[in-house]
Amino acid sequence: MTDKVAGRKAKIILDRDLCKGCGYCVDACPKGVLVMEKASFNAAGFLPAVVEKPSECTGCALCARMCPDIAIEIWVEE
Repeated sequence: MTDKVAGRKAKIILDRDLCKGCGYCVDACPKGVLVMEKASFNAAGFLPAVVEKPSECTGCALCARMCPDIAIEIWVEE
């Protein structure tokens, strides 16, 4: 089911300027790939989510589905 099992690679792209820092993506990620920024504000003045462990992304896209601002894209290569 995950990309690691199927031999695929997943890439997570987070647009930090669209992120309003709600944290839904962080809560949704089963692998802890995303964390909330603690020191650097985005253009809108929010502390955005950031990708901390990109190699752990399984491509499940739960984070992208939870994002109310459509700030996350998941690309899975086969």
